[in-house]
Amino acid sequence: MKIIAIDTSTSFATIAVAVDEQVVAESLLNTDRTLSARLVAEIERLLTTAGLSFHDIDIFAASIGPGSFTGVRGGIAVIQGLALATGKRCAGYSSLALLAMNFSLSTNLICPLLDARKSEVYAALFDCSSVIPAPRITDDVLSPAKLLERIASVTTKQVIFVGDGAVRYHDLIAEQLGDRAIFASYPFNSPRAANGTLLALRSCRCGALLEPPHLLPLYLRASDAELNRSKNRPDLTGTHNALL
Repeated sequence: MKIIAIDTSTSFATIAVAVDEQVVAESLLNTDRTLSARLVAEIERLLTTAGLSFHDIDIFAASIGPGSFTGVRGGIAVIQGLALATGKRCAGYSSLALLAMNFSLSTNLICPLLDARKSEVYAALFDCSSVIPAPRITDDVLSPAKLLERIASVTTKQVIFVGDGAVRYHDLIAEQLGDRAIFASYPFNSPRAANGTLLALRSCRCGALLEPPHLLPLYLRASDAELNRSKNRPDLTGTHNALL
């Protein structure tokens, strides 16, 4: 089984190629406005390194969010395009689950946090004692304070916090939880697409692969552009009533 997995939900894009449950190529690169073009070129470079072509790949996989709206959309579009061009199927997975898997087999609960701006975080809580994480709190967007309240209702044990949201709200988390909070060191704060190959393989074994058009982003709240469009949309209620 040959798999390409990517994640573009944060300020870094990560790509991995796996063959028969072995990662044979992986890279990490900064995201910017040229990401989509660079992403295809980097995938092609990794495939060449692994001695493969796009048509050799069995599963094209991508994180579906939450995270950067532009990044997630761009990554999904690239994976959809490659899958359509080669007649293959797709797998999608949570970017938070992907980040939590940096601590697979840990006896502590793992709380991946991505900075959602507007004083909120994208967050979840996972039991990662097995290779595939099991959610204790499902993906959500909320204030750090509300998240900590929810964590307190789930466990009284130590929790590992990981991700750029954990970095930004380090002091608040430490103040609220004290020595119950463990903070990941910086190499673990970025997702790894290598973990996505495991999630894609599980989707395959569970019969949960998707046709490319069905690989869709997970939005936990509306983007700024959508909110602005909604605000600027004319209110037709009065006109409608007048016509009646």
